Amino acid sequence: MQGNKMINRFSNIMCWLVLAAVFVVVGCEQEHKKDASRPRAGLTDPNFVMPEYASGAIEATGGLEAWTKTKKLEFDCVVTLYKSDGSFYLTEQHHEIYPPSNSVRISAEEPQGKVVCQLSAGIFSVLEGAEQVDDLPVAIENFHFAEAILDITTAPVRFLDKSFAFTKGPKPVKIEGQWYYQIEREKIPVGDIADLPYWPKVVFCQNTGTSRVDMLWFVDTGEKKFLAVRGYDYKEVEKGSILVPTKIEIFVTDPAGVLRERLVKIDYYLLRATE
Repeated sequence: MQGNKMINRFSNIMCWLVLAAVFVVVGCEQEHKKDASRPRAGLTDPNFVMPEYASGAIEATGGLEAWTKTKKLEFDCVVTLYKSDGSFYLTEQHHEIYPPSNSVRISAEEPQGKVVCQLSAGIFSVLEGAEQVDDLPVAIENFHFAEAILDITTAPVRFLDKSFAFTKGPKPVKIEGQWYYQIEREKIPVGDIADLPYWPKVVFCQNTGTSRVDMLWFVDTGEKKFLAVRGYDYKEVEKGSILVPTKIEIFVTDPAGVLRERLVKIDYYLLRATE
């Protein structure tokens, strides 16, 4: 009998430990979801003083009210990954973009199986299909691919992210036949963000004619990596909603920013927005 009591007591302790572990895991997941949905931009901050270039970019792509209402974007697209030998790989993808929380989720049904990746507040993770991701043709690093999509699509509200410092150049410059103001973004080395794998420098190129940020230049002189991202054919996601590029291209550039090899082309064919 004494042995049975000890066994029962041990079983009860194990049950409580299992339940406690479950609560901890659930609590962490809920906190992660809460953090992912928490606005990281100054859209709803009444004390935030919006720079002129930011307000211009926001007005040029639907206005402050439309951006404030937009919590989630869903796009279906065809992605072309170009290989160094001149061939290319075609795939269909689904992109979920969350402008307020600075995150994007990318999913695809590949021949090897389903792949789901996520970039949220600077942290990239493969949520499903890690082995399939490794088997895909590599035109660009997955982290850079996700950040390029997120930043070019939500460029106007990225200006409001308090985790970064922005500096506008004094004079416009001519790039690929168009005139742009260059607005340089640098990460602020404070707290956890200092350890995240952001590009050392990103230049937001704001078209002087349209006020849209339709080009980005990612610069890492230490690693000798230079990428340019261009957005084209801007359209309303839905009537009265924000405007986004329906075509995106990613290029390698030289250290001066001159476009060289094209790595990726993205063609969106279905756009949806959620308030």
